[in-house]
Amino acid sequence: MHSGAMGNKITTLFCDLGGVLLTNGWDTASRKEAAKLFGYDFDKAESRHRLLFGDYEIGAISLDTYLHYVIFDKTRSFTPQQYKDFMYSKSKPLKGMLEFIRDLRKKYGLKIVVVSNEGRDLTEYRIKTFSLKDYVDIFIVSCFIGIKKPDKRIFEIAIDVAQVHPENVIYLEDRELFVEIATTLGIRAVHHVDLASTSTLVEAMLSSQS
Repeated sequence: MHSGAMGNKITTLFCDLGGVLLTNGWDTASRKEAAKLFGYDFDKAESRHRLLFGDYEIGAISLDTYLHYVIFDKTRSFTPQQYKDFMYSKSKPLKGMLEFIRDLRKKYGLKIVVVSNEGRDLTEYRIKTFSLKDYVDIFIVSCFIGIKKPDKRIFEIAIDVAQVHPENVIYLEDRELFVEIATTLGIRAVHHVDLASTSTLVEAMLSSQS
């Protein structure tokens, strides 16, 4: 187990997807924008969203099932496909971040592992649309494994699949709670705020061991 790890040398970069490499897949601002655009009651839909979205993120229900109960519980003037197209359109790359991890991967020979809470349809769309397989070696995503952050098992699975020790890992995460949880496992977690501060911190960690 964890073969190939050497001392405390950093060999692997874990990173969140939404909020680090790309915009969040389906956040509150996007849901409010959808309610305004499509003309439905945001508060009612939001109460249903809160009950169901966690199940969608761990792969327990499909996107169609989620939308059926949250949005299409009554006849609408728009179609599920129109709504999905809007959902997908909210995914954008965060400026410079994909290039940043690409350059780290090339310069330091790092293994890149996404550790993310995402639903399957959104994840597959984002991987394909932004050619994420060109940047990322392994995808540990809640919809694929049935576990989501803050459950620390998602990090333990990522460690096992990547075959590293926690001390060989840097983790980029935009949510402080998840940073704290990763840190309890011995992972060097960085609270990602922007490219400039993250690149300074990560380069300092990596250059100090070369």
